[in-house]
Amino acid sequence: MTLVVPFDGSELAEAALVRATEFGNAFDENVLALSVIPKENTEYARKRDWLRPGEEFDLESVVSTLHEQVTELCPAANFRHKVIGRSARSGAIAKRVRKGAREEDASMVFIGSDNAGHIVTTVSSVGSTVAADDAYDVVIVRHRSPAKIAKLKDSSPHRKSKSDFYLPE
Repeated sequence: MTLVVPFDGSELAEAALVRATEFGNAFDENVLALSVIPKENTEYARKRDWLRPGEEFDLESVVSTLHEQVTELCPAANFRHKVIGRSARSGAIAKRVRKGAREEDASMVFIGSDNAGHIVTTVSSVGSTVAADDAYDVVIVRHRSPAKIAKLKDSSPHRKSKSDFYLPE
């Protein structure tokens, strides 16, 4: 099984990747950062800081930028990218992420989004569509700050000793 992180290089995607890596270490699962790149879409790439100012779209450069970002954050994480049509909407990107998660037999998908999963409003983000798939569990990361892993670990009921009614001979 694999923990999949849709990765676009944003701060929340970075936070999701770090959290997925923490879970991967705890549960001995592989982590995969999956980037979906609209082909030849300079404007889309520039909005996400995949290109330097004035730089023309170059798929190798974009993939390299994303891959370096992933390996700087989490060297043990795997990285894959998918290329879709130039004018792809968020629904097409989400569809590729969902397909990639199923292909990787994802046990969990970590989505970095400050609005994915909100039930009260209609959401048009990639995260909401990916979160709707029931083939895997979903963790929505809404905050950039690190998780309180040590605090959670210390308060876990699994860290307490067993009851004293059983005494080994």
